[in-house]
Amino acid sequence: MSRASTRAEKPGINVRNFQRKVRVDIPALQRFAERALMGCLHYRRGSDTQLRRLSQVSIVLISDRRMCDLHRRFLNKSDPTDVITFDHGEIFISLETARKHARRFRTSVLHEVQLYIIHGLLHLHGFDHRGEADARAMDELQKKILERIANAQR
Repeated sequence: MSRASTRAEKPGINVRNFQRKVRVDIPALQRFAERALMGCLHYRRGSDTQLRRLSQVSIVLISDRRMCDLHRRFLNKSDPTDVITFDHGEIFISLETARKHARRFRTSVLHEVQLYIIHGLLHLHGFDHRGEADARAMDELQKKILERIANAQR
């Protein structure tokens, strides 16, 4: 049997930090990302989603400056954003934007980053938020997955 045919249905996932402005607990985020991956895969979106075809997903934590570069280069927008997901399995997250959103929404940076990880994974799993109904459904699913992970840790 070839390696490809014996590969598990779930990809590996890793978290890498390429910024220095916002302090984060990478091992804790790694554990969360592993649980979030399982949580997203729990919700069927077809048997052949991008997420299921990947062998590896990378969560890349970056600065607003780097996020602006990505946003401009790939989406033709000049401002930073919270998360950008690429079909080949990279999810870029701006920790500076997460910190700003945490203050604005009265949450923690950790909470924001966890939502962004789930958001990126759901995009890879075939979910989108182009229409208002899709955006609401995706938002509810993110919250449901986050709550399920939190309850499993108790």
